Amino acid sequence: MLGFLSARQAGLDDPLRFRRAESTRRVFALELNKDRDVERIHGSGVNTLDIEPVEGRYMLSGGSDGVIVLYDLENSSRQPCYTCKAVCSVGSADSRVKLWDVRRASGCLITLDQHNGKKSQAVESANTAHNGKVNGLCFTSDGLHLLTVGTDDRMRLWNSSNGENTLVNYGKVCNDSRKGLKFTVSCGCSSEFVFVPYGSTIAVYTIYSGEQITMLKGHYKSVDCCVFQSNFQELYSGSRDCNILAWVPSLYEAVPEDDETTTKSQLNPAFEDAWSSSDEDG
Repeated sequence: MLGFLSARQAGLDDPLRFRRAESTRRVFALELNKDRDVERIHGSGVNTLDIEPVEGRYMLSGGSDGVIVLYDLENSSRQPCYTCKAVCSVGSADSRVKLWDVRRASGCLITLDQHNGKKSQAVESANTAHNGKVNGLCFTSDGLHLLTVGTDDRMRLWNSSNGENTLVNYGKVCNDSRKGLKFTVSCGCSSEFVFVPYGSTIAVYTIYSGEQITMLKGHYKSVDCCVFQSNFQELYSGSRDCNILAWVPSLYEAVPEDDETTTKSQLNPAFEDAWSSSDEDG
C-alpha cells in the first residue's frame, strides 16, 4: 500500500487503481465495530436494511414488530450519487425470476433459466432460476449482473442483458429462511464481493470467481439482512436477535492461533512505519 501511495504522489499511478486497491483492502479487513453501537430500537427481529443512494448518510431498518427506523450514519462526504432504475427483478416461490422494464406495461423482458435453454430431465425445472423458492435478489453495483439466492442452498450469478446463467459455483449457501433474504454487494473494489446472511454469520464471496473469503461472526441468532456503505466500505447487518451490527475495516490483521512465536496482534502492512535509523545514517 505504501508503494501505491508513493507512486500516486509521484504521478506514476492511476488514482482509480489506488482507490480500488484501498477499497479491496478495507473489505478484506472488515471486523465488528468495537467503538460504535447502532441503537437498539426494534423489539423483534430486523427483517431488512437499506441505505439511501443520494448521500449514503441515512439507513432504514424494518422489523417484525412493524416499526421502521431511520438512522443517521453521519456521512460527511456530501457527494451526490443519483440513480435511475428502470429494470426491476422479481423472484417468487415458484422458483422463477423475471426481469421487467418498469417503463413498459407489456410482459416481462426475460425469465431466467438455470439451464440456459437446454432441455432438462425434470419438466418442472424448465425456465426456473432455482430448484426451490427464490427469496433473495441483488444487482451488482454496475447493474451488469444479477445475483439470486434460493432455498435450494444455491446462489447464482446472471447476465442482466441476456439472462444467461454464468455458472459461477459458490458451493452450498445455506438458506433456510422462510421470508425474504436481503444480501448486498461491495462497490469500487478491484475484485467485487457479495455479503450473504448465512445462519448467525455473514459469508463473504468474490462475485465472479465464487471463492468464499471469510465468515463474519457477531450475531447470536439468524441474520436476515445486510447492506453495504460504499463510501467507507462499511457493512451493517440485522438479525433476529434484534440487533443491528456495524462492521468496519480493521487496522490490524489477526495472528494465526497456531503461531506461538507471536503473541501480539500485527499491524496491517499498509499502516506500518517503514522508517529505520539506517535511513538517517545514509
